[in-house]
Amino acid sequence: MFQFDNSYARLPRSFYAAVMPTPVSQPRLLALNHDLAARLGLDAGRLETPDGVAVLAGNAVPRGAEPLAQAYAGHQFGGFVPQLGDGRAVLLGEITAPDGARFDIQLKGAGQTPFSRRGDGRAWLGPVLREYLVSEFMAAMSVPTTRALAAVATGETVWRETALPGAVLTRVAASHIRVGTFQYFAVRDDRASLKALTDHVIARHYPQADGPLALLDAVVAAQAETIAAWMALGFIHGVMNTDNMAISGETIDYGPCAFMDAYHPQTVFSSIDRQGRYAWANQPQIAVWNLAQFATCLIPLMGEEGPAVEAATESVHRFAPLYQAAWLRRFGDKLGIEGEPNRPLIERLLTLMAEGRADFTRVFAGLASGAARAEFSDPRGFDEWARDWRALSPDTGRMAGANPVRIPRNHRIEQAIEAALAGDMAPFERLSQALVRPCEARPEWDDLSDAPLPAEIVHHTFCGT
Repeated sequence: MFQFDNSYARLPRSFYAAVMPTPVSQPRLLALNHDLAARLGLDAGRLETPDGVAVLAGNAVPRGAEPLAQAYAGHQFGGFVPQLGDGRAVLLGEITAPDGARFDIQLKGAGQTPFSRRGDGRAWLGPVLREYLVSEFMAAMSVPTTRALAAVATGETVWRETALPGAVLTRVAASHIRVGTFQYFAVRDDRASLKALTDHVIARHYPQADGPLALLDAVVAAQAETIAAWMALGFIHGVMNTDNMAISGETIDYGPCAFMDAYHPQTVFSSIDRQGRYAWANQPQIAVWNLAQFATCLIPLMGEEGPAVEAATESVHRFAPLYQAAWLRRFGDKLGIEGEPNRPLIERLLTLMAEGRADFTRVFAGLASGAARAEFSDPRGFDEWARDWRALSPDTGRMAGANPVRIPRNHRIEQAIEAALAGDMAPFERLSQALVRPCEARPEWDDLSDAPLPAEIVHHTFCGT
């Protein structure tokens, strides 16, 4: 079923705790990602059998797996916690896809681990379905991301202020190594483990890097691309803690994430982000802050402290121009234009959208057809902007692939979850199908492009814990 080759499990035992998934009472397959299974070289038919579902639920451990929970630390909303770790996730192992790419297979919601603290190690249905939908949409839009292979109902109850049905998500990632993984060893001044981790990450993700400084450069560049991709979709991660920033550059840990409806740069959805630390507009700066923490971990491996600090600082400062170039390219694609001289035109449109609280996705999706104008309560400013934009002869072909007509809108996700709680998976299945073809206009999915009615607006999103 899976052909494992577990490089992380070959690292010293201080990197993880060996732990078995906790079996569940009545596993039932809710969703299986056939496209991803094919990408990984897996037999979807076998995964859908009772034996396959048992593996996806954590009731059976396949041959070659070496289940473990990874250790890491992290800054959470700016405050440092020296030990976090996988408190409700078990890494079964690593497989190699037909094209040679290596992937982690992880069960999220698989039970308690030594890092669970006082948590139950479980996940409830809502966050599992949310992550499935959002991560697969991100993959469809070519955003670096973890992905969802399967969602399984457990037949058990999870308590989150009230009784809720449990579920397990099978998550696929280039790896689950985080900035917080490096912080875990740095705070303990464990330089041998830091060196082993650095060598492991270079071999797995950045083989062109010839040492810790080159690794830092590569991670800075990867994160610049990822954050720019988030911004171009109106995506708000919600919990950009250092333990939620992947060294691979993938988007990881979809908790209280959301996409903007009406555009405003200070938009926040996360119920736990009371100060707006992780608002949409703040995400690039937070990425720099997180990368500075990563750089601090690597400095002891970079030779003499003074020159090492200087070199690491210079590397982190490269984020800004790399991000700006990626931002300009992404938004240029959305408008069908290119080049630094057009930056003011992009920024003018965003200002008009903020002033008019225009819908982020519908404005960009409607530019080519002329429908964008209707998103502005007072379209006069937009009309003037549109004349200047059309004078540049925008490339509508470029725009088509950059502007989704459908996104995982918060109210649609909530509706799908509510239906699933009542035993009806049809809204989830429909939304899932529509979101993996997000730029394709299809009449049967037109309603999924609509902005929420006032009564449907979701103001707060929540972590699954």
